[in-house]
Amino acid sequence: MPKPVLTISSKNYGAWSLRGWLMCRLAGLDFSEKVIPPDDPAMKAEMLLLSSSMLVPSLENAGLKVWDTLAIGEYLNEIKPKAGLLPADAKARAHCRAICGEMHSGFSSMRSSLPMNVKARFPNFKIWSRAQTDIDRVVAIWRECLKAYGGPYLFGKQPCIADAMYAPVVTRFITYDVTLDTVCAAYCKRIIELPAMQEWIKAAKQEPEEIDELDAEF
Repeated sequence: MPKPVLTISSKNYGAWSLRGWLMCRLAGLDFSEKVIPPDDPAMKAEMLLLSSSMLVPSLENAGLKVWDTLAIGEYLNEIKPKAGLLPADAKARAHCRAICGEMHSGFSSMRSSLPMNVKARFPNFKIWSRAQTDIDRVVAIWRECLKAYGGPYLFGKQPCIADAMYAPVVTRFITYDVTLDTVCAAYCKRIIELPAMQEWIKAAKQEPEEIDELDAEF
């Protein structure tokens, strides 16, 4: 049987692609990557937040195609139940789904004013008030989860779907020099140090292509 195929966009700019890719890695799925070119309309839609229905990333496996990152996560949890992508406890699982859904549909001000750009650094970046409100909410979610479930990840001892959903935010906080408390800064460090994240970041830094609209300092 052929390997599952995950279609993704840029590793430097692709926040949704990172989420789906990291979920596959955390699930232990043996998959191959298909990277769409930078001039592909689907990639531009993802990068520039122009699409309300994200078709990238998408996962093809056993004759089935699954798109939308949350759907990919739920599918992976079904085919790889031992990976622990969702918490075992029902209440924690519901909480996990709630904060993943919030990330999936919210935080538009933060996304638009702090686009993912792994290779870039903007020290002392001026953050707009609406984006700061989003940042404050993300930090509150992290603190609540880390306290409730004991860390070091959002729902306990191993990274799960929620950590994958918030991983691009971690890269944004580093890129734009966002000030964090010690608890959240330590959480960011743990996410960045995941072997899969190190693999992604290394590949992102090797990407030759650039998207001018996303390299502007807002």
